[in-house]
Amino acid sequence: MDKPDLEPVAQEVFAALADPSRRSILAELAARGPATATDLAARLPITRQAIAKHLGLLADAGLVVAEPGERRRVRYRLDSAPMKVAQQFLAALARDWDGPLAALEQHLS
Repeated sequence: MDKPDLEPVAQEVFAALADPSRRSILAELAARGPATATDLAARLPITRQAIAKHLGLLADAGLVVAEPGERRRVRYRLDSAPMKVAQQFLAALARDWDGPLAALEQHLS
């Protein structure tokens, strides 16, 4: 079976993580668990509309999952699977760099 291409998933994750507001939202969800956009807006210096937009982008990247809640409120929770793919991508990249960096270090010593 072919090894899946990790780069497209990693690219989505890295694009999502590039924005500090999205990182703040993820950090808040990691610290306090699932929350609605309204809950997050009350805790962060970001408008509810901006949070809703960011949550949509985070959902597109697979980093959050929308779950229906009571009274038609949608709660968002973290999904770590895409982050793990990004970690695998970085680990593979680091392995590719280890050989040339070790050779350079030896050459410079």
